[in-house]
Amino acid sequence: MEVGEGSTVADGLNLMNGGDNEISYANNSLLQKTVILKTRRVLEDTIKDLLRNGVPSTCIKVADLGCSSGPNTFLTISEIIDVVLEICRQAQLKSPEFQMFLNDLPGNDFNAIFRSVPAFLDKLKREKGDVFRHCSISGVPGSFYGRLFPSTSLHLIHSSYSVHWLSKVPDGIENNKWNVYMAKSSPPNVFKAYAKQFQEDFSLFLRMRSEEIKPGGHMILTLMGRSNPFVEFYGWELLSKSLCDLVAEGVVEEADLDSFNIPQYTPYKEEVSEIIQEEGSFGLNSLEVFEVDWDIKEDVNNNDLVLDKYERGKKLADRVRAISEHLLAGHFGDAIIDTLFERLAIHEAENLDSDDEKVVNIVISMTKK
Repeated sequence: MEVGEGSTVADGLNLMNGGDNEISYANNSLLQKTVILKTRRVLEDTIKDLLRNGVPSTCIKVADLGCSSGPNTFLTISEIIDVVLEICRQAQLKSPEFQMFLNDLPGNDFNAIFRSVPAFLDKLKREKGDVFRHCSISGVPGSFYGRLFPSTSLHLIHSSYSVHWLSKVPDGIENNKWNVYMAKSSPPNVFKAYAKQFQEDFSLFLRMRSEEIKPGGHMILTLMGRSNPFVEFYGWELLSKSLCDLVAEGVVEEADLDSFNIPQYTPYKEEVSEIIQEEGSFGLNSLEVFEVDWDIKEDVNNNDLVLDKYERGKKLADRVRAISEHLLAGHFGDAIIDTLFERLAIHEAENLDSDDEKVVNIVISMTKK
């Protein structure tokens, strides 16, 4: 099945690579882990505000949307539980039980998550002792551009690195030749179409969540963004360049490249704020922008080993492959994938010293009105 104009993310092609191999998302999600850790303060402030009127005596219900699979799934749960237990300790209150709902598209590797749950809960019990009462963890497959939970059932919604994925490729961008996303060479209508699709999708996302979250409940979202409307680098240029190489070599048809676009949008902060205010279901508590490094200079399994630039390029290409292989294989076929990412690794290595090595992130804290 192709991902082209009109194809939806819910088709299941927009999935992270499952499993635990070299190109799995589980082993290529260091960037996302860094972002989760950097937003810890915002998470703490959000939960403190949520619990200001008292800790629920029985159970806190939390949804993590776009959970994927791998260690970051449980990192988010751990962070939330840590903050709640610390607030209870300081206030000398009995800690509540936790009900965690993990959401992603139906093709997500939920089996890998569920296999890890018993060990994760045992670890929590050992580390937290008697203050940790109980935590149930459930999977909720489905697109977050529709309803997922009963009305007014959730206290807290969290999502990291998911809401920048669109429900579909924007319509009317057939003229985005030799690009797979917005780029400096893209015609003006491409930028307008992507912005329009994000406005529609994000408004729908907010409306769906407003029906599921309790009045006074909180939501914290982290997504990739851009620093301003007119940046020089939009994030997928090196993948476009790699595909163009394969077109020039006759490996990929030019028509196939021209009909492929990534269903993602990186908004700027004023854009996000305006949509939240216009949709009207949530009060905006905070909206912050921060940057993290794209490059991996060291082997995370051996902190004393500094990688050379081609090893770093391979790591970066694997990171892109972990999040885009399903989309690319669904459109171009499996046969080109290894060659494509070998080429991308070279381009990543040669681009390491450029000014494009920062990833802009937006973190938002909201309260249901």
